[in-house]
Amino acid sequence: MKTMIDRRSAVLLKMQSLGTLVGESAFRPMTGESKQPVLVNPSELGVTFIGHSSFLIQIGGRKLLIDPVFAERLIALRRLRRPGVRIKDLPAIDMVLLSHAHMDHLNRPSLRRIVAHNTRLTGKAPVAVVPWGVEDLVSDLGFDRVVTFEWWQTKSIDGLEITMTPCKHWGARLFKDTHRGFGGYVIRGGGHALYHSGDTAYFDGFATIGQRLKPEVALLPIGAYRPDSYRGVHTCPEEALQGFLDLGAQRMIPMHYGTFRLSQEPMEEPVERLMAAARQAGVAGSVCVLPEGETDVTGPVSFPSHSRRSAHR
Repeated sequence: MKTMIDRRSAVLLKMQSLGTLVGESAFRPMTGESKQPVLVNPSELGVTFIGHSSFLIQIGGRKLLIDPVFAERLIALRRLRRPGVRIKDLPAIDMVLLSHAHMDHLNRPSLRRIVAHNTRLTGKAPVAVVPWGVEDLVSDLGFDRVVTFEWWQTKSIDGLEITMTPCKHWGARLFKDTHRGFGGYVIRGGGHALYHSGDTAYFDGFATIGQRLKPEVALLPIGAYRPDSYRGVHTCPEEALQGFLDLGAQRMIPMHYGTFRLSQEPMEEPVERLMAAARQAGVAGSVCVLPEGETDVTGPVSFPSHSRRSAHR
């Protein structure tokens, strides 16, 4: 019951501040530029930051999108940073993973355009992967098929092993459709393992995920934490870093900041606080802040692991 009250409180607070945030975003110039995506070898793990919580992932020879949002507006809320990659420049996508139904993570117009682009490229639509109770939101968009997951469920899809992980958040798209699921994913393929947490507050599940699934790279959210009540469903930068330490992953890539004005902290603050905390913990070299459109590459597992940030190959 307390968790449900916390979620409702978070939603009400967001609605109360939405008018202010919309006003702040309406006339602010959009910044950033889109780039051609870097393509990696099938033996490498490539992580390209598109913006907010959206990524192009190359793993096990497959190309995935996670929470792809390319829209300029989410209803009234205006995007402040351009997507790092444009849909028309995407390679053929094998799979689209969605962490939950919130509009800054599941954008139906973006998904429809991705399906159309992929069909033009290859004659085939991608597979959609969603939490339980979300399938009706994507079933009419033309995906090849829709695969649903529950927490800790593992399935093999197109040569990849995918596990849905728990998180501390909520999944409703509207106020009353609380039947919808939510979570993160650990994706394993080609000897690599990548974790995208979805939206989450700090919880002891990070340590459990690390122990059970041992992700190599962790994509963790660092924004939308002010006022403090938002931390019932979001991590602040210091909590995100602690989650990374709990996971025992080799590298952290932050997300969920800088693209949409979702809360009251300054837009530049999340990264500044994250890096200050990382320096204090002695792990700044393990935190990779990716500008939109840039790609972090982890080398083949048969050789000593290395990474690089690059806009060229």
